[in-house]
Amino acid sequence: MMEISLYQVDAFADQVFKGNPAAVCPLAEWLPDNLLYKIAAENNLSETAFFVRTQQGYHLRWFTPTTEVDLCGHATLATAHVIASELDKNIKEILFESKSGVLKVSCADGHYTLDFPARPPSLFDGVSMVEEAIGVRPKTTLKSSKLMAVLEDEESVLAVEPDFDKVAALPGDGLIITSTSREYDYVARYFGPHCGIPEDPVKGSAHVVCAPYWKEQLGKTKMIAKQISKRGGVLEIEDCGDRILLTGTAVLYLKGTVYL
Repeated sequence: MMEISLYQVDAFADQVFKGNPAAVCPLAEWLPDNLLYKIAAENNLSETAFFVRTQQGYHLRWFTPTTEVDLCGHATLATAHVIASELDKNIKEILFESKSGVLKVSCADGHYTLDFPARPPSLFDGVSMVEEAIGVRPKTTLKSSKLMAVLEDEESVLAVEPDFDKVAALPGDGLIITSTSREYDYVARYFGPHCGIPEDPVKGSAHVVCAPYWKEQLGKTKMIAKQISKRGGVLEIEDCGDRILLTGTAVLYLKGTVYL
């Protein structure tokens, strides 16, 4: 019987039951992909992260319940938290090899700063199809790796009850809806039914799309954003041009063992 350690971490949160839960599995070596898919499906969280030690740092991969993705913020933060709080308590910087290149995470006083590639969006002529999917007409629609719809205000973002079948049929890797906010620089929600995630509580990879847009709109390189899902989560963001820095905290909820 094979035994694999499993941690569940609430990322972009300062207490359990907030932010976005991710499963984290350290591996001695890579398992067959079909087994990684099965573990992620069994965990049934928006993301399960698997990592293997390398000479430079760690090789990191992320899986939803149905597919592997090329970038995930909250599961990267969760993995960094497991390494820094459980496996190597003196570490200050972690290098992850990933499908999106080398990702650096700085660790300081329980805060983690993710250095991610920026994915600035361009205008996309899809207002009508997005309106049909979410029931409200966006001010504008844009597209990068993910589709993004800008709404009138925070109340409009909160009120959206999407038709997930229609959202799944939209182009791109899911749909972000966003607006300015009275308390924060901007708010957002993210829907990913195409990969088994109806609504992701906090999606770091959504903010590498949002941040370049709001930088231009607000004239700010440093921003505080809130993802206004039911669980919610706050991100400190710095737009450095071709890189986006995302800072947050994380809390360990569970640790156990997978038996295979």
